[in-house]
Amino acid sequence: MTISDAITLLSGIALFLFGMKFMGEGLKKVAGNKLEVILYKLSSTPFRSVLLGTGVTAVIQSSTATSVMTVGFVNSGMMKLKQSLGVILGSVLGTSVTGWVVCLSMISGGSGWTQVFSTGTLTCAIAVAGVILFMFSKKSLHNHIGSIMMGFSVLMIGISLMGDAVAPLKESEAFTSKLTELSNPVLLFFFGVIMASILQSASAAVGIVQALSVTGVFTFNIAFPLIMGIAIGCSTPVLLSSIGAKTNGKRAAFSFLLINVVGVGIVSAVFYIINAFVGFTFMDKA
Repeated sequence: MTISDAITLLSGIALFLFGMKFMGEGLKKVAGNKLEVILYKLSSTPFRSVLLGTGVTAVIQSSTATSVMTVGFVNSGMMKLKQSLGVILGSVLGTSVTGWVVCLSMISGGSGWTQVFSTGTLTCAIAVAGVILFMFSKKSLHNHIGSIMMGFSVLMIGISLMGDAVAPLKESEAFTSKLTELSNPVLLFFFGVIMASILQSASAAVGIVQALSVTGVFTFNIAFPLIMGIAIGCSTPVLLSSIGAKTNGKRAAFSFLLINVVGVGIVSAVFYIINAFVGFTFMDKA
């Protein structure tokens, strides 16, 4: 991997994070300053709490932001601890939406009319429409919608850059040998934890793993434990937000970590037990 590729990868990560932030801010502005009040009022039952956490996280593209906001509600006494558990669980489910958005960016266009509906073409069209709304509309609502569209386009471009930057690694024997050394699922798991903790975003970390996987650099047996580690690592900023909080605020933050740990533990155990008996054929495939 050359210096140019490394710079391209960093640029892709930067654009991905900026696009997420820009899109999230636009969505929050469209929702208005009453977003937090709505979050509290709509969490009256466990089922509604889960739906709310899922929906809000899908909108702002960050389970961390939703959970930190929830910890603040519990700490201030505006929300009960039992209400927060449903919202936090929903936030864990909602963050998977970003992964599917990333998957869409990997779809390549064909020729003729299929090229018109390719991800790259649609991204460009959304970007142009977003710029027009953001710069030339006099209505603030249209400006915010434009910022959402531009944020989404930047996010998709960032993903494309990440994929282009890591593509040469597929042919690198040195990189392949290093991955072989990290083939231990436990080491890969902790690497995922560290990656998500540093990036402060599970969505960004998953985006990087998917960009590497689509080029064939990461096989499934490497990507799976990394994703499991990322699910735990994204708890770091939520735990940091509980510093100085009251008892229930700390409990709400810890519940985010606990839900992730239990979920990862169950999924990993079931997956590896079944694989031990059945032997999945896709483990060595990208």
